Amino acid sequence: MRITQKLVGVGMLALMAGCSTLNSINPFASKSKGNVPAPLVELKAAMAVRTAWKFDIGKAQDFVFSPALAGTSVLVASGDGSIARVDAASGKQIWRIKADKLLSAGVGTDGTMLAVGAVKGGVMTFDMDGKPLWSAQVSSEVLSAPVVGQGFVVVRSIDNRIVGFDAKTGEKKWTVQRPSPPLTLRNAPGMVIAGKDVIVAQPGGKLLALILATGAPRWEVAVGQSRGATELERVTDIGGTPVVIEGDVCAVSYQGRAGCFDLLTGTARWTKEVSSDVGVAVDQRFVFAADDKGAITAFNRESGASAWKNDKLGYRRLSTPVSYGRAVAVGDYQGFIHFLSREDGAFLARAATDGSAVMATPLVAGSNLIFQTQSGTVTAIAVE
Repeated sequence: MRITQKLVGVGMLALMAGCSTLNSINPFASKSKGNVPAPLVELKAAMAVRTAWKFDIGKAQDFVFSPALAGTSVLVASGDGSIARVDAASGKQIWRIKADKLLSAGVGTDGTMLAVGAVKGGVMTFDMDGKPLWSAQVSSEVLSAPVVGQGFVVVRSIDNRIVGFDAKTGEKKWTVQRPSPPLTLRNAPGMVIAGKDVIVAQPGGKLLALILATGAPRWEVAVGQSRGATELERVTDIGGTPVVIEGDVCAVSYQGRAGCFDLLTGTARWTKEVSSDVGVAVDQRFVFAADDKGAITAFNRESGASAWKNDKLGYRRLSTPVSYGRAVAVGDYQGFIHFLSREDGAFLARAATDGSAVMATPLVAGSNLIFQTQSGTVTAIAVE
């Protein structure tokens, strides 16, 4: 079970550089032995999907790297410092560079520059031709992809310190330090720029809106609420990256809830009980969440009412879903991509990548869906 390897004691960060796991005292570890991944059943495809192209960027190592869209190209990175820009339609390499540091997070871009996290708290930026711009150092390990926009590069480190840099010069403009609970997931809670704000997923199951220009908080809201008698039972971190659509921001938390909130005020529109350590997918009608037991649920985006639930992928360690056309797609720990009907959750098709886990957030790029595996294969799947 993925969670058993992702618990971190915040109080140990100074001594252990944010990398300590607590498997030996994790009550989920003993339970996970019985959680056998569901076998894949033979599927009669009801929708045509095909692999449009594949690109090898290199292994993610102990980190998670998600592809990013920049116009008609896709930016990808890997743990050994490789960064590449490829054509989204053909997969043809436009350029490829090797950073002078090992990487731990990325890629963030606004289409004019890109930013990645380097090991030991490094931040590196490049122009769209792959030429270095500036680098900086933050207080601890960077697991979340930096975000770029509105003249800022925003970086969150594992000690829950958020820093805003001037995108042109690299000058540090502001720093926000937020408290963390005693235990958190060692994951990459994401950030998203929405207008003049940046929405930051937080440990403890909270969403935080900061004003980009100053770092001042605009609002903070609890997605998940800590419950239970022990610190482990009270872990309720946000999973994945919040999604902004129209006037809403939607998110999900581990051992907590999924919900949508007013983008301007943080007021809850609705919340529903669910536990997930990966993010949600959102479209005009639905919010899709893959929970930590392998079930995928579609919630009505306006009311939060459950539209359907598919539990046939039990304990297959699902990725963040992605909605495209009449399908919602999700990757699993063996690199399979499962396509479900967005209307009723029925299986439509399945595709294979390279046999390693899909943990990165999928990307819609034109008519292709882009998935990056932990072994470093970037696969574009065309839905026909």
